[in-house]
Order: sequence, then structure tokens, then C-alpha cells
Amino acid sequence: MSRTRLMTTMAVFVAIGVLGSSFLWFPTGIAKAYPVQHAVNVVAAVVLGPIPAVIIAFVIGLIRNLVGLGSLLAFPGGMIGALLAGYLYRFTMKNSLAAIGEVVGTGIIASLVSVPYANLLMGTSYGVFFFIPSFLVSTCTGAVIGLLILSRVQDTDLIKKQLYQS
Repeated sequence: MSRTRLMTTMAVFVAIGVLGSSFLWFPTGIAKAYPVQHAVNVVAAVVLGPIPAVIIAFVIGLIRNLVGLGSLLAFPGGMIGALLAGYLYRFTMKNSLAAIGEVVGTGIIASLVSVPYANLLMGTSYGVFFFIPSFLVSTCTGAVIGLLILSRVQDTDLIKKQLYQS
């Protein structure tokens, strides 16, 4: 994949993630779930790989914070899930394991990382398991959406061959 095509594809994923988060969200306890972020993570991890998926998650989180659509928790939540989804897909080439990587990365690991992160940067002192329920609801919903999208894309096998052979 040429550098121009990669950057353009990444920009499209960022646009989908930012716009989708403004239209599709729902409350999960004290937090809000933004499943489009997690769906984008799964699709980007499969189509582009782990590093571009992490960059996409970072830029989506940054733009969402700049326009007031998200919190600082978007950074660990999106980036850790995208990284694990990308690496699990790279090693197994299975869409379902990319989705599981997103759920484990965001729902478990990122929610645990968010406790000290929120304490340092947001001035909150929550317990260790405080973020897990809302993170899991958001990421499970998004991972299912991502899997549905991947199952409907006709040319994913061709895309995967081009990406992973070059």
C-alpha cells in the first residue's frame, strides 16, 4: 500500500470515528459509550495493522477532546484496544480474534490503566474495577459492529493480501 493511500485511508477512519461518536453514543452508568471508536479500531486493525490503528485511535481521541465530545479516557481506551486487536489479528489472521483483542485491550487492560491515569490527569480517585463495566459495554458493542462490517466487506481478502505481503 502506498504511503498516500495509507494516509488517506487513516484519515477516512479518523473522520468516521469522530463523526460517529457525535451521532452514536449511549449512557453506561456514569460514563458514555462510544461504540464507533471500537468498531473503527477493529476494522483498522484488520485492514491496516496495529501501528496505524493506534495512530487512528490517538487522533480520534485527540479530536474528540478538542471539540468536547470525549474525555481523557479516550486515549488509553482506544489506543490499547487498537494495539491488541492489531497484533492478535496479525498473528492469527482471524477477524474474531481482532475483536477479542479490542475487548480485552479496552475492556480489561485499558480500564485498569485508566485508574491511575484518571487520578493523575483528571484528579479523580476511583477503585480498581470502577471503569470495567462501562468500558466493557462500549467495547463489546463496538467490536460486534466492527465484526459485522468486516463480514460484509467483499474485498477484505484482497486487501489483506496486499497489506501483509508488502
